[in-house]
Amino acid sequence: MGELPLDIDIQEPRWDQSTFLGRARHFFTVTDPRNLLLSGAQLEASRNIVQNYRAGVVTPGLTEDQLWRAKYVYDSAFHPDTGEKVVLIGRMSAQVPMNMTITSCMLTFYRQTPTVVFWQWVNQSFNAIVNYSNRSGDAPITGGQLGTAYVSATTGAVATALGLKSLTKHLPPLVGRFVPFAAVAAANCINIPLMRQRELQVGIPVTDEQGQRLGHSVAAAKQGIFQVVTSRICMAIPAMAIPPVIMDTLEKKDFLKRRPWLGAPLQVGLVGFCLVFATPLCCALFPQRSSIHVSRLEPELRAQIHEQNPSIEAVYYNKGL
Repeated sequence: MGELPLDIDIQEPRWDQSTFLGRARHFFTVTDPRNLLLSGAQLEASRNIVQNYRAGVVTPGLTEDQLWRAKYVYDSAFHPDTGEKVVLIGRMSAQVPMNMTITSCMLTFYRQTPTVVFWQWVNQSFNAIVNYSNRSGDAPITGGQLGTAYVSATTGAVATALGLKSLTKHLPPLVGRFVPFAAVAAANCINIPLMRQRELQVGIPVTDEQGQRLGHSVAAAKQGIFQVVTSRICMAIPAMAIPPVIMDTLEKKDFLKRRPWLGAPLQVGLVGFCLVFATPLCCALFPQRSSIHVSRLEPELRAQIHEQNPSIEAVYYNKGL
């Protein structure tokens, strides 16, 4: 076998990102929980393969499939803009197991105020780590900004959950089961923009089609954050809307009445099944490398781009996850 050619574009995903199917295949790979089991040595080996290949050095005996595997292992553990290793529970491969546990607990322990507060706090603590770990761009964020975002999102989620809980006291039990979803949706609208407030202040890097950086745009940051909020809310719908309906029906049956201990594991299984599909499919709703028309950029940046290259009609940016 000859040496692997250097013209494989591993800057981009393996599958066509202009189609939903291509993006879905990409995110099924990125969110694969098995990536969490990889050792530090395996992650470093994958990073070396990717960085060497980008520098024009092919690891001896490397096949194309091994190169793509190394690329996806690298992408699963390292931030695309900063290159720093992402904390374990902040990686997209941790989304399914972590959300399966937390969501199941929110749906199970929704009746008592202390448990509502505790699990909403746990959920927002996890979300804060994920949102920071998967932010777009390489602009630093201060501890104060992180603290503000975290406290605001946690307060918003708890206030929404407790407010709706009190409003649904006299409604059918099934309605109360949807309170955690409403709280999560409200918190996403608070947490993500606040956790990424630095991007709303200074903008995120935008590039041309070849990846050459053209400047920073707040307009692109707003569009990217809106896309991420939409994806996160859609991601929560199957796991937080389908299991409550099924569990409400099952709990009325004699089978579960005689075996109440089966309720929790059954709910965990239902949530996990929904998340395995909802997580990658909802991440795939929008391209990771999104685009925005030059006419929608800030006047200064628009003028700068037209001066450099008048033929550019759209610029590209990493929307975050």
